[in-house]
Amino acid sequence: MDFKEYQKKASETAIYPNIGDNYVYPTLGLAGEAGEVAEKMKKVIRDDKGEITEEKRKELKKELGDVLWYLSQLARELDLSLEEIANFNIEKLQSRKERGKLKGSGDNR
Repeated sequence: MDFKEYQKKASETAIYPNIGDNYVYPTLGLAGEAGEVAEKMKKVIRDDKGEITEEKRKELKKELGDVLWYLSQLARELDLSLEEIANFNIEKLQSRKERGKLKGSGDNR
């Protein structure tokens, strides 16, 4: 499945107020799901000495899928495609690599 197909199929499952004019809902969902990923990873470090078991991998896969869903919806609310976002990100990273600016901080390095 490519990004375009994923984004179309994911949007068919969207149920929230004012779809198409509500970037707040998917933004909050994205933050919440990313927090769940971080929480699970924290517990892997604390409880499992950093070892990711198959069970934990399945749990993380589920949460990462939720992150992707909310990212997809937020992109749609902003009239962006996941493909456009991915291509832009790779171009930005390639430019930084070519200029020796992968390390450091700041968005416009």
